[in-house]
Amino acid sequence: MEANVIPLMQEVACHKAAVLHIKDALETLSGKWKLPILGALSSGPKRFKELAKEVGGITDKVLSKELKDMEMNHLVKRTVYDTFPPTVEYSWTDHSRTLGDVMCALENWGKLHRKTVIGG
Repeated sequence: MEANVIPLMQEVACHKAAVLHIKDALETLSGKWKLPILGALSSGPKRFKELAKEVGGITDKVLSKELKDMEMNHLVKRTVYDTFPPTVEYSWTDHSRTLGDVMCALENWGKLHRKTVIGG
């Protein structure tokens, strides 16, 4: 184990509420779609079909469920425009912007993990 990892692990282990906070975060971001959805929205608001296309591989039913859950957790904002037919856009919220560092850290760890496990 790398030397710089041990102090971090000890710091987390010493923080009695850490497990609760980690569980809350994982529950809110659980599943394979929430972070990719947020990643797709990072470049700006998207309509439902644009989002489905950019995320790729997600069904409309699952995307709809994930967006409702994310809206409930203040991770996406749903804006309905008064047009015919109604136009609906999804975007980041101030709360989801606080995940920027987490998403970058996950990206970096994913690269390291891929290199370690796959070798590429």
